[in-house]
Amino acid sequence: MKQHCKKITVAVLTVLLLTMPVGARGRMLIPGGCTVGIKLVSEGLVVTGFEQESSAEQAGLRKGDVIIQVDGAEIHTVAALQESLDEDTVVLTVLRNGKEAEFCVKPRQTAEGRRLGAYVRDSVAGIGTVTYYDPNTGAFGALGHGVNDSTTSDLMPMEAGVVVESAVSDVEKGKIGQPGELRGSFRVTEILGEVEENTAYGIFGHLTVPVAGTPLPVADSEEVETGAAQILANVQGRDVALYDVEIVKVFPQSQESGRNLLLKITDPALLESTGGIVQGMSGSPILQNGKLVGAVTHVLVNDPTQGYGIFLENMLEASE
Repeated sequence: MKQHCKKITVAVLTVLLLTMPVGARGRMLIPGGCTVGIKLVSEGLVVTGFEQESSAEQAGLRKGDVIIQVDGAEIHTVAALQESLDEDTVVLTVLRNGKEAEFCVKPRQTAEGRRLGAYVRDSVAGIGTVTYYDPNTGAFGALGHGVNDSTTSDLMPMEAGVVVESAVSDVEKGKIGQPGELRGSFRVTEILGEVEENTAYGIFGHLTVPVAGTPLPVADSEEVETGAAQILANVQGRDVALYDVEIVKVFPQSQESGRNLLLKITDPALLESTGGIVQGMSGSPILQNGKLVGAVTHVLVNDPTQGYGIFLENMLEASE
């Protein structure tokens, strides 16, 4: 029976995170484990849905399209889009599957002004966990999977992003059929670094505020084995702690991003506080035999004590 699972990032409105060079062999990186507030700004305006009798939908727009221009002028915010609808017909330039297309749309006149009849988003924000920090370059990686639009599930086309200081204020414990989540507060004025890439294997960038810790060697994927391991996680305040887990299975040839390892939480303290893996723990570094081997990425919806992880080797390759 196919098990249902869910990516474990909290995302709502506005986002962010990381970059890196070379392969895993010989790398010495500081494991993360600390949560951060993430803000990513879209390359344009992501279409997330349509009103009934939407003129934009009738003109051919689809969910997941990214509006980048109106009548040749670049658009970056929802407010700017609304202000640009001052003609009976406008030409929208959109990105669809990486290619540009143009659509002529007749905005509908309403009591609030002209409307396209499309719901759009210019940014997304949430909590995630830093996986690693390179003390030599300042590069960092987080999440172990990409930031996807919560409505379309497509990888968010990112123009800019930042990481800010956060603290975990509350935990909703995971239950069977209902993933839990970390809840936290952001200090938006405390910018820790910039996000430069949003990929299917994580978000990458550079930190201006270093992560403290002792560098560990990075394990090659063939070194990772079933058995005892640990994760570093931040489930209270800003405290990072080491918790016991078991690597149940290894899937070295998996083509699904973020699913190289099947993990089971065995630490009584973590099970007591979170019920297992919860949203916001995505990116928590996995350690085994004194090496940094990967990051937590997903939780199994029908068993929150288990989830998936990605090889760190794959995150580093994606960051190059």
